Amino acid sequence: MNSKSSLNPDGGYRKAKLSMVLLAGLLATACQTVQTTQPGTVGITRTQSMGVSSEEINLASAQAYSKMLKETAANKTLNRDPAMLARVQGISRKLIAQAPVFRADASRWNWEVNVFQSEEVNAFCMAGGKIGVYAGLINKLQLTDAEIAAVVGHEIAHALREHVREQVSLQYAAKLPGLLLAIFTGSQALADLGDMVSDVTLGLPRSREAEREADDMGVELAARAGYDPRAAISLWQKMNRLNEGRPPEFLSTHPSPETREEDLARTSERVLHLYHPAAPH
Repeated sequence: MNSKSSLNPDGGYRKAKLSMVLLAGLLATACQTVQTTQPGTVGITRTQSMGVSSEEINLASAQAYSKMLKETAANKTLNRDPAMLARVQGISRKLIAQAPVFRADASRWNWEVNVFQSEEVNAFCMAGGKIGVYAGLINKLQLTDAEIAAVVGHEIAHALREHVREQVSLQYAAKLPGLLLAIFTGSQALADLGDMVSDVTLGLPRSREAEREADDMGVELAARAGYDPRAAISLWQKMNRLNEGRPPEFLSTHPSPETREEDLARTSERVLHLYHPAAPH
């Protein structure tokens, strides 16, 4: 007889019991439905299914952002234009001040705003409020302050709605069978989940639904911050002309230019009453 029976606490029984506990935890986490933001004037009410925590996503985002800052600083391509940096940070501060309209905890985020010296036409806001704007976006499109507000507001909206967390959760669900196999076989696949969080945070394009939500919420943020929300329309027209009908990669999942302009025009009119009281004189 084998000296370690299947009921030995150090053998298969203990492993199976642990597997069941982890299985229950994974399934429970995968089924969480949350409402990340308040509707605002634009009325965003969609609930989202989340399989990972905000803390995990925020930590991965902070680490990725820190790495980007170190690399660009080493290459001397971080915040090289003081005037542009001051401009972007000033506009961003006004938008950030309006973020609690959609979620109160945003006022406690550790917001950061930096400009990357690159010809790339791009911008982003990572989970937890880590904003990056590329100089090429401003220079190539000759953006007005209101158009910069439209871009940054759109990206802030992604962070407020936790769209990256939502994406990671979808990836997590897709990998669930493999994760369960890892539990039963004792492999190290579960340890790779953290790497997946970081990769998805920076890598994958967002869904069309997420982009529409970011458009709507971004327009409202801009209006509340004192920027003409209709600038989102002229921003898109400039991007469309620059790319000969093909949007930049970070907007590649948007609807067609015509549909998007119609949607932005409709949303801008809806929040226009928020713009005039806050507009600078």
